[in-house]
Amino acid sequence: MKRAATPDAFFEGLTQWRAEADKLRAILLGCGLEETVKWGGPVYRADGKNVVGLAAFKSYFGLWFFDGARLADKERVLINAQEGKTKSMRQWRMTKAADVKPALIKAYVEEAAALAGPSA
Repeated sequence: MKRAATPDAFFEGLTQWRAEADKLRAILLGCGLEETVKWGGPVYRADGKNVVGLAAFKSYFGLWFFDGARLADKERVLINAQEGKTKSMRQWRMTKAADVKPALIKAYVEEAAALAGPSA
């Protein structure tokens, strides 16, 4: 997929996973996060700090948590997508609409936003 200049352009450009990505977007915005674009995809921020990003690929869609290694991850849904390269970032991959569980996603996002804390 082409890098998007705006969040709307990212979602409009999706040919696969559009409904699932729209649902994730609604959950993230419902958590009070600021939506922006970084690295060509939507990123959601709290207090000026990156909290979570959203991505869609051929075989999966999902979220990445910038400081995911610090999350409790009680449901064991997070993976390190780049072992040896990233120390803190964790990914939550989903492969079907049923994987989008709003209450669980909201809990993870709220924990991640709290960990981001207020800007100094």
